[in-house]
Amino acid sequence: MDFAFSEEQQMLRASARDWLADRYPLDRVAAISDGDLGYDPDAWAELTKLGWLDESLELTDLAVLCEEAGYGLLPAPFVTTVALAAPAVGSAERPASVVHDGLAPDGAAVELLVAGARVVEASACTITAVDSVDRLRRYARVELPEADAGESVTSTPDAQLRAGALLACEAVGVTQRALDLTVAYVKQREQFGRVIGSYQAIAHRVSDVYVQLELARSLAYWAAWSVEAGDPQAEVAVAAARSAAGEAALFGCEAAIQSHGGIGFTWEHPLHRFYKRAQWISSWSGSATSQRAQIATALFGD
Repeated sequence: MDFAFSEEQQMLRASARDWLADRYPLDRVAAISDGDLGYDPDAWAELTKLGWLDESLELTDLAVLCEEAGYGLLPAPFVTTVALAAPAVGSAERPASVVHDGLAPDGAAVELLVAGARVVEASACTITAVDSVDRLRRYARVELPEADAGESVTSTPDAQLRAGALLACEAVGVTQRALDLTVAYVKQREQFGRVIGSYQAIAHRVSDVYVQLELARSLAYWAAWSVEAGDPQAEVAVAAARSAAGEAALFGCEAAIQSHGGIGFTWEHPLHRFYKRAQWISSWSGSATSQRAQIATALFGD
């Protein structure tokens, strides 16, 4: 069986990367991250025109887009909407997962995703901003109306699997960008008359990131395919992908910061924003250790 992406999916990837590079260079992403909203309210209409919200897209199509969104740190709630919301919850007019003081930027009530399972009108809720490690993906504390207080808002198993697979793909994009930034830097930075990439300590670290990235990529693609196909191993595939991709993103960003030396630790450099996205993804719904425990249970029983 051929598990390669189709020609159409490869074209989708290329067009997504070109659009993100043109529309959201890293200096603009930084400005949006440090702004009041933490996202670009104009992005949703553009994503609609690009077809990223087309209901005909399969999960493997969304996997490609989520990976590129991670690579470019797309400052819009695309990944959270398509991953954490049920299919078709995010409409072409508005995302399902953005709230800002209970109102959309234009003042209209927005649909609010609660725990990946149900949607309420945000105007009927009390919404309080909560700090998040990733300023491009901020949290909110939501108090439901009294009439809904007793209703369950837990996410469904299908939503958990879908989210896990797509967030793993986003983590792959984050790791790839951290690796690309590192390779570009160590090829031009010189110390003692040599580019630092020629030193074994740097070269081995970059190689280790590449190995973890390729493993994470394979598992993330497997997870997306398994969930889309309804494969019996989908739960194990997603757990493996989340564990590997989350840890690869953290390791890749940490190695990138170390390889960049002093500049890698500065606020002005973009690496810390990718690192924060890696931390956000890795902490979502359980650690890598808990995912490996889930795999062990599936393989060996309780």
